[in-house]
Amino acid sequence: MMLRMLWAVMVLLLSGAAVGFAARLPSEALDLSHWKLTLPTDKSRPGKADEIQQPELARFSDPQWFFPAADGKGVVFRAGCGAPTTKGSKFPRSELREMSGSDGRENASWSTSDTIAHTMVANLAITHLPQAKPHCACAQIHDAKDDLMMVRLEGTKLFVERNKQGDIPLDAQYQLGTFFELKIEAGNGHVRVWYNGAQKMDWEVVRQGCYFKAGCYTQSNRSKGDRPEAYGEVVIRALELDPAPQRLVN
Repeated sequence: MMLRMLWAVMVLLLSGAAVGFAARLPSEALDLSHWKLTLPTDKSRPGKADEIQQPELARFSDPQWFFPAADGKGVVFRAGCGAPTTKGSKFPRSELREMSGSDGRENASWSTSDTIAHTMVANLAITHLPQAKPHCACAQIHDAKDDLMMVRLEGTKLFVERNKQGDIPLDAQYQLGTFFELKIEAGNGHVRVWYNGAQKMDWEVVRQGCYFKAGCYTQSNRSKGDRPEAYGEVVIRALELDPAPQRLVN
């Protein structure tokens, strides 16, 4: 009886400790040291989407658009259909942009032809879609001019969209809230994608001025029939850049 009581007390203490470690800021759930955040707001620059850089990003949270998940195990990215957008885009985003430099304040820029692999690994789920146009992107490689590729959900169809190229299917019956492992690697003139450990794409392509993006890029707005309060939402539980840098060989 005494052993059972001691075990019960230990479980309660461990549970309390787990609760105590729940993230209070997004930076406690994800390493944001080499990212910049674009928000679907224009508080600091009317008519232009707000950007949060380091070191401010390390202390930043927004209760509507960028905040720790309820279980403390990830970060919620949300973008509403009536929200401000970035220049050159019709759609809102709550999205991270890859940065470089020791202080994480320089825009990352690399080539898919580099001999050193550029890699992004994430564990994430798309958790909500707008109603009229239920489309949302959760990860991208952007080049100097446009998005090179993005991981996108349209209804239940999860796929890699390649600019002016054919789509690469990932899951034809994706269910909202299902977490998946995503790996994107670029180098030696190729871009490769793995979904839940299985390689899905090996695309021979050369582009300059590239960088990764991750978060919620809602692919709808009021002109598409969605109400201003409609939104897309993505939860990211893990996000790494170049976790194991390696030199690629042909």
